[in-house]
Amino acid sequence: MNQTPVTVVTGFLGSGKTTLISSVLNQTPDRRLAVLVNEFGAKNVDGQILRSERLEHCEIFDLEGGLIAYSDADAFLPTLRELQRRRHRFDHVLIETSGLAVPTAVYVVLESPEFSADFVLDATLAVVDTPLLLGGDFELGEGSAQASQAAVQSLFDAQLEQADVVVLNKIDDLSEYDLLRAEGDVRNRAPRVRFLELAYGAALDPQLTLGLKLHELSAGHHHGPVRSSPGDDGLPLSDQTALDGHSHGDLGAHLHSMQTHLHFHVHDTGWQSFTLKSSAPQDAARLPVILEDLARKFPVLRAKGFAQVGGDQVQTLQAVRTRVEAETRPGLLDASELVFIGYHINRKKVIQVLSGATGTLWE
Repeated sequence: MNQTPVTVVTGFLGSGKTTLISSVLNQTPDRRLAVLVNEFGAKNVDGQILRSERLEHCEIFDLEGGLIAYSDADAFLPTLRELQRRRHRFDHVLIETSGLAVPTAVYVVLESPEFSADFVLDATLAVVDTPLLLGGDFELGEGSAQASQAAVQSLFDAQLEQADVVVLNKIDDLSEYDLLRAEGDVRNRAPRVRFLELAYGAALDPQLTLGLKLHELSAGHHHGPVRSSPGDDGLPLSDQTALDGHSHGDLGAHLHSMQTHLHFHVHDTGWQSFTLKSSAPQDAARLPVILEDLARKFPVLRAKGFAQVGGDQVQTLQAVRTRVEAETRPGLLDASELVFIGYHINRKKVIQVLSGATGTLWE
């Protein structure tokens, strides 16, 4: 059976999924790749970032709404059918889920009668913002922040539980002791994760991301290269299938997990996202500081977008809580656009503070 392998990349808001995928794309010019990018919000910032690489061997598909494969109404099924018709043009498919998604619904679609003969899940990678993990940001909080932290913890843990490979990202300034602590935390949260990998410089060897073949029906062991394993002695376990709770045609396990997927995205309406726009030029030095201040005042977990700064400069902004990265390049925009994602965030209050701090109108 000649199936096209599919790699799913999951991870909480701001973990660095897009940057990691960009690195993989740049390191695999010999592979024809289709990349499906899903975001929680109407503005697909990550898709634009990947397109800016101008890689001819990749085709990027934007999937809006934050919940791909969730219903027949979203763009995932039509996009997958298009890829199915043009399978001869692609060697591999990568799916980047939104930071608020549990990828179980994707598994169900891939194993459905319509697609199972043409696609096979290669592996699921969960990307982790390691400094946030070590800082306790995925632990249950106290006081007024408890509800928000409980939602964050539950979603983060669910993403880890669905992963074959966990990638510890943003680790360049961490010690070996910190890395061991982070690995121990991941193992405690999701003991059935098969492998942990380290992404220095937000990069990972493509051999550790593509072609792992962890979900082939005939597979009884891991076929791809391994750098670490769950064994106490550091060696691969003789029977790694015991660590896998969602592979080898186990559709029943996926359907069971689908209830978790529904729980997060139907019953918990606290997760919110909105896009704000401004037609006025912004201050390149001030805007990152203002975003940092907004994350201190409001439960903004993620902010990202593009801003017109100066006459012919565009600033790309990526904020994870109070940590803000900004990069400026030549370009022109019709309007600055920022996407805010958080738990019970108040759009009107964010507009008021953002407009007052920048001295420009945002709406």
